[in-house]
Amino acid sequence: MTLLTVENLKTFFHTRNGVVRAVDGVSFAVDTGETLGIVGESGSGKSVTCYSLLGLIPSPPGCIESGSALFDGVDLLRCTEAALRSIRGKRISMIFQDPMTALNPYMTVGQQVMEPVMVHERCTSQFVKRRQTVEDARARAAGVLSSAGIQDAEVRLNDYPHQFSGGMRQRVMIAMALITRPALLIADEPTTALDVTVQSQILDLIRSVQQEMRMAMILVTHNLGVIARTCDRVLVMYAGRILESAPVRNLFYETRHPYTRALMSAMPSVHAKSETLYAIPGMPPDLSREIVGCPFAPRCAHAVERCRREEVSLQEVSPGHATACLRVQAGEL
Repeated sequence: MTLLTVENLKTFFHTRNGVVRAVDGVSFAVDTGETLGIVGESGSGKSVTCYSLLGLIPSPPGCIESGSALFDGVDLLRCTEAALRSIRGKRISMIFQDPMTALNPYMTVGQQVMEPVMVHERCTSQFVKRRQTVEDARARAAGVLSSAGIQDAEVRLNDYPHQFSGGMRQRVMIAMALITRPALLIADEPTTALDVTVQSQILDLIRSVQQEMRMAMILVTHNLGVIARTCDRVLVMYAGRILESAPVRNLFYETRHPYTRALMSAMPSVHAKSETLYAIPGMPPDLSREIVGCPFAPRCAHAVERCRREEVSLQEVSPGHATACLRVQAGEL
């Protein structure tokens, strides 16, 4: 069953140097229990897409120009702030990229993990009920921290973020996101700056909790290895647009778009020795200027003249597999 449907999302930033088209016509859907990966270079619009869904784009300069995002029948882009607050943190949770800056250094870990429960399930009509809510929230916080792999969780509720390692702070962020048992989890590069061992543990933890709760997840990352291990379907973003959409196996074994192929080529190999790591030539386009034709054409080895002047849209080239490349759509690649 489809849980979230996003149609033609456009998020622009109005700056002194022009209008930056950070997200330019993005459409996708997420089913219940599914993991959707969003991958691409830095600045491709991955995080802005997710922030737009939760109303976290600063305005000004940011502005959602058009689109819809139907979550369980509710359009997130047209919700009042009060309605969005009732969904955000309760039915949709987010794990932010940097746990050190996402956690408040002046509050204990326990206060921060308990906060979603206190906000969404608070009862202030009587002091006794309020106290029971606090006690229940603390017990739930200890339980979810323990499930997230924090030892002596009851004691560590009284500690501050600086008393935790990077991997443990990320576990705290996961616990905060999961304490309300959301229907959708958005994980924005949850393994950034973590060593390989801790990264593996975090991914295993998220995956096991997701399967237990039958929770949908949007995983934002630039790491194709993480995508291969975790996701069911993948969106490849570039210059604020989706260039390829496919089931994860198809993406790796039947790669169609030249940009996706370039990303694959740039992955370090565990077998190659003394080889220069491939880098995609050129630079991403300036999103404050109008892009004519395919946004990847200036960097693409397969681009022809029509790629630079004809608009291209995302079209299905095989069942469940869509790409935004004129030459692939014409059967030339």
